[in-house]
Amino acid sequence: MDRPQDPAAALVERWLPQVLRWCARLAPPGIDPEDAAHDVMIIVLRKADSVDDPEDLGSWVFGVTRNVLRNARRKAWLRKWVPGLDLDPADPSPTAMARVAADRRARAVAEVLERLPPAQREVLVLCDLEERSSSEAAALLDVAQGTIKSRLRLARQRFVREARLAGLQATLSPAELAS
Repeated sequence: MDRPQDPAAALVERWLPQVLRWCARLAPPGIDPEDAAHDVMIIVLRKADSVDDPEDLGSWVFGVTRNVLRNARRKAWLRKWVPGLDLDPADPSPTAMARVAADRRARAVAEVLERLPPAQREVLVLCDLEERSSSEAAALLDVAQGTIKSRLRLARQRFVREARLAGLQATLSPAELAS
C-alpha cells in the first residue's frame, strides 16, 4: 500500500529542480546557485501555505527566487565596500591590525554615506543596509516605488563616485563591480 507523500517533500521534489535552474541562470557572478536555491526552498517551505490559489504557486516561487537573488546581489554589492559587514567571517578572531583596518574602513564608508543627499542616503540605508524591498522603502518614505528605484540607482552611483574620491576601493574585480 502506498503511503501518502509528505507535503514538504512533495514541494521540494516538485520545485527544487526548477529553482536550481532559475538560480543557475539568474544568479550574478559570485553567488552560489545552490546556496541561493537552498535559501529559496527554506522560504517556500515556510510560507507556501500563504499562497491561496495553487495555480499561483509557480509565479510565487519564481518571485521568491527573484527576491532571494536580488538580496544576494545587494549584499554582494555592499560587501564590495565594507567587507567587515559579513556576519560570518571565515576567521572568527581577526588580528588587531585587521580590526583597526576594518574600523577605519567602516568610518570612511559612514563618512561617504553622510555626503549623500538625505533622500538618497535614506533609500540606500533602507534597501542596501537594512535589506528592505523597494516597496517597503516606498511605504516607509511615502513615495512611489519608481522614485525609490531611481533614488537607489542615483545613490549607488554617487556612493561609488564619492567612495573612490575618498580613496576607498571595492574589494572585487571591475567585472564584478559592473554586475
